[in-house]
Amino acid sequence: MKHVSKSLVAAVLAAGSLVVSGVGPASAASYPVCAADVVQHFDLGKGQTPESIVLATGGTAYVAFAKARQIAEISPSGRIRVLATLPLPADGGVKTPALGFPLTLGIDRAADGTLYFLYATGTADLTGVWSLRPGGTPRRIAALPATSLPNGLALDSRTRTLYVADSTGSVWKVPAQGGRAEVWSSGGELAAAGFLGANGLKLHGGAVWVSNLDKGTIVRIPLRGNGSAGDLRVVATGLSGIDDFAFTGRGDEIIAALDVTNQVALVRSDGTHSIVLAAEDGLQGPTAIAVRGRTVYVPSAAYLTGKDPNLLLAHLAR
Repeated sequence: MKHVSKSLVAAVLAAGSLVVSGVGPASAASYPVCAADVVQHFDLGKGQTPESIVLATGGTAYVAFAKARQIAEISPSGRIRVLATLPLPADGGVKTPALGFPLTLGIDRAADGTLYFLYATGTADLTGVWSLRPGGTPRRIAALPATSLPNGLALDSRTRTLYVADSTGSVWKVPAQGGRAEVWSSGGELAAAGFLGANGLKLHGGAVWVSNLDKGTIVRIPLRGNGSAGDLRVVATGLSGIDDFAFTGRGDEIIAALDVTNQVALVRSDGTHSIVLAAEDGLQGPTAIAVRGRTVYVPSAAYLTGKDPNLLLAHLAR
């Protein structure tokens, strides 16, 4: 692993204080995101391809390194500590849907520090939802079908329910304490169209929001009072190769990672969007987004570029 000259803490402080005059080449015409800077480089040879990210207090981040089958902690100084490496399936994971290799995917974190994450292997004994308590060992808390590809994950801390976007075309729900997974929502809006369908997933405004990579869309699914799913509605289109996303804190406004096109888009509440970050800023196939205050975290896994998996920070203007 390589490091740039400043730590994550310094980068966060810089991102919070820089103004538009400090933007990079792609960002100059991309208000309201500026001050983009790659703050950490990962080791592609070790499979350090960050598929998802969740933030904790104090500047610590947790990532799923997909190809390494690992969950890792990144300290504010940039130190990487591997917390868990998941077991390799007996057949090497060659039956993993669409991809042909086993990988860790979505991640979320509870207030007590428990990490929840997804593992897809194409085998019934390992595919599913996993948890890791601080200082503990990883365990599978809910099995998912071998034919599924669990991708995006979000925890509803109020109901202690986990929601899982399955790229084969559905959303599952799982009790956070573990138990039986059940299909919560499905439909053509979540289905794949050749490769991957439902991808990123977030909870916001009384609804589950899901991206569809193949269709370049974001879908909103209301959470009814009894916990069931409402009607699926496409709220944004034209987001080619969308992976995961996050809400900016301004209503329904979204920042989305467009993995296939090597871009990040700002999606407005009316569904329109503009590109705010691109390859010139250092993106290498962005896979996820996290927002804290005015700082935007963008991990890139370099799946298609094969060059430089990294973590980029940018400043969100207000």
